[in-house]
Amino acid sequence: MVKRAKSVLMIAFHFPPQRGSSGIQRTLQFVRRLPALGWQPLVLSAAPRAYENVGPDQLDEIPRDVTVRRAFALDTARQLAFRGRYLGWMALPDRWVSWLLGAVPAGLGLIRRHRPQAIWSTYPIASAHLIGLVLRRLTDLPWIADLRDPMIDASHPTGRARRRAASWVEARTVRHCSVAVCTTPGAVRSYRERYPELPPERFRLIENGYDEAAFAGVTPQARAPGPLRLLHSGIVYPSERDPGPLFAALAALRARGRIDAAGFRLVLRAAVHEDFLARLAEEHGVANLVEIATPLPYRAALSEMLGADALLLLQAANCNDQVPAKLYEYLRAARPLLALTDARGDTAAVLKGCGIDTVGPLDDSIAIETVLERFLDLVAAGQAPLAPQEAVRACERGARAAQLAALLDEVVTQAAKSSKAP
Repeated sequence: MVKRAKSVLMIAFHFPPQRGSSGIQRTLQFVRRLPALGWQPLVLSAAPRAYENVGPDQLDEIPRDVTVRRAFALDTARQLAFRGRYLGWMALPDRWVSWLLGAVPAGLGLIRRHRPQAIWSTYPIASAHLIGLVLRRLTDLPWIADLRDPMIDASHPTGRARRRAASWVEARTVRHCSVAVCTTPGAVRSYRERYPELPPERFRLIENGYDEAAFAGVTPQARAPGPLRLLHSGIVYPSERDPGPLFAALAALRARGRIDAAGFRLVLRAAVHEDFLARLAEEHGVANLVEIATPLPYRAALSEMLGADALLLLQAANCNDQVPAKLYEYLRAARPLLALTDARGDTAAVLKGCGIDTVGPLDDSIAIETVLERFLDLVAAGQAPLAPQEAVRACERGARAAQLAALLDEVVTQAAKSSKAP
């Protein structure tokens, strides 16, 4: 008798052909690596029309033998709005809640056909956990909820209705899942403190990382003549990554003659909030120092990182329990790195562990002016600190996938024991 391979239903909104979210890489690399670890993924994602930015560049990274079901989903803000307006309840807990209508029957179909041993769902689209919750209740399969970052904190999400909806989803997720996974020690600690009635082992840590295979064959983008380019690659959130104090510091450095448009350029690549950033740069009088650049295909973005003069990371103090997934690709790129983040947060802790001390607060323009001036001097002298190779290799996603496979084995074994208990 041939033993049937273990399989897991993986519910993920962020998945190729979507572009523009670093969260894609976490799911995609799990999907690529789990088969070698004894688990066959079944992916339940959203119809591509729900995405604002799509492209084929990572579709060929999905293994051909992996089943991918793309269920009906719409973006309330783009596809259900009238003259740019829509009813608030139509976007609770997020703008893609319509995905629930297509994903639940699609997920049940996958479960009936393939009989997976477990369910896995991943944030930051809260509807993914709603889908996981419904499928868990309908099938009683063990469920791993990949929370990644906290669903609610002191300033996110904004608005009473959105916070109430996020809190409702979060509470039911952590209480009904078999295990909740976070990507930082701070997030694990925060959840254990907020839900003291749950066993501490309900919350586990599987950090983000980078994929070495993604860098294979990628060459550094050729350095063009011109100013030093400080690159931020990825979304610049107006709250969690507010560059206002940085723009004020740039204005102050230019006023002192320390930088000018001929010798310095801040590049904000794939920032999403382009109009907001353009207005902010104009208000601070630094528009000629800031380039707001359009998104690139994933490998082209890696090439740009590898060839950048320097890299910039932004993370506010209200995200101290989070580490941007982009940080691990930055470390692998081995370029000078300036991080504007709270020294008490998990992001700063990762950098400190890698020996990188070019760190300053995001919300203090005077402190930014000081650390940025020092950083530029170090870059010019070729003395900016870089992470040791052994520290970088420890962040490769292979170890993270092995953790997930082991956790799947654990929850399935525990579920089997519970079902046999009298």
